[in-house]
Amino acid sequence: MTVRLQREIEKLKRNIVSLGTLVEEQFRLAVKSIECRDPDLARQVIEGDLRIDRWEVDLEEECLKILALHQPVADHLRYIVAILKMNNDLERIGDLAVNIAERVEMIDWQTNVPIPFDYFTMCQKTGEMLQNCLDAVVNLDLDQAFQVCAQDDEVDFMKNAMQIQFAELIRKGREDVESLINLFLVSRHLERIADHATNIAEDVIYMITGEIHRHRGKPET
Repeated sequence: MTVRLQREIEKLKRNIVSLGTLVEEQFRLAVKSIECRDPDLARQVIEGDLRIDRWEVDLEEECLKILALHQPVADHLRYIVAILKMNNDLERIGDLAVNIAERVEMIDWQTNVPIPFDYFTMCQKTGEMLQNCLDAVVNLDLDQAFQVCAQDDEVDFMKNAMQIQFAELIRKGREDVESLINLFLVSRHLERIADHATNIAEDVIYMITGEIHRHRGKPET
């Protein structure tokens, strides 16, 4: 590999990590807006999305430029393809953080609407997945990537449990149905964020092993 290509790939890694940090900050702020019932925090998330969109476009252009100018092969080509996919997943996580923030804005918190679902455990687990997948990118840590994939089932289980709770509350004829709907949709956005974190972890596995991990479990040792 030429020195120039090595520098370009190192720059890609720095930039995907920077984008990941920005996306994680957006997620944390969106979660805080629920915990604090604060539409002003939610507005900060919404206004910050444009920065993520710009990062995503710039990073994609960097990847395409490297592919065109250097025509990398083997491990280097695999690395760049994985970065392209991670870039897309991170942008989608940013969009989902905005979706959460928009739901927070729609809820009339002045009515002291209760939060009947176990959001904060689900937020914590989803946040752990996001942090772990980004750490796996930084360290190229295969075990940590597999750990993220395993955690996805836990988040799916939580969302399904919330769906059952939501249906039961609707059947009881609650007056705050609109707020409940928005709260339930937050759980769906969290589940999708966990899915994208899993995608990123699978891309780390692809980077390291060259194997496409989708729809597979962890290989036996």
